[in-house]
Amino acid sequence: MMSFVKKFVHVVYEFVEAFVISASVFVVVYLFLMQPHQVKGSSMFPTFKDKEYLLTDKISYKRGVPQYEDVVVFKAPTNENFDFIKRVIGMPGDTIMVKGGHVYKNGKLLVEDYLSSDVITNAGQFLLEGESYVVQLGEVIVMGDNREHSSDSRDWGPVPDENVVGRVFFRYWPTNVAGVITNQE
Repeated sequence: MMSFVKKFVHVVYEFVEAFVISASVFVVVYLFLMQPHQVKGSSMFPTFKDKEYLLTDKISYKRGVPQYEDVVVFKAPTNENFDFIKRVIGMPGDTIMVKGGHVYKNGKLLVEDYLSSDVITNAGQFLLEGESYVVQLGEVIVMGDNREHSSDSRDWGPVPDENVVGRVFFRYWPTNVAGVITNQE
């Protein structure tokens, strides 16, 4: 009988040990390396659809800055308890303007191959029609790919670097579209 109790305690101990190690690894990965996010809404359609699951790389921007066309996750400007997913279209030093249904960067029409050619980009409450904004050091301008249904920098302005959680690099759900995310996707 005593042998059974010892074996049982040993099995329970090993289970707890394995659980603690697994949980520790998960916490380290979640806090420092990558984080899962769910797409909520249609602001990035057709690139990402509602309820898709993505992985966000949290270390790239610790060593560098967002790049043009990166899809980033950041704390929502209106409520930092929520995360938004948008595309970087302006970086420090860029002059951004919305005019005539198009985005201009540094005086030139912004080529956005990831968008359908019939997409119209309207101005917002921050980026007013025909008025330019110079992106400051420590911030980026972001927009959703579904411009008609996206709350983005056009309405609430630039995203401070410290609010950027990371870069979307992998879609894992649904499995039929799972894979690595590139800037042009």
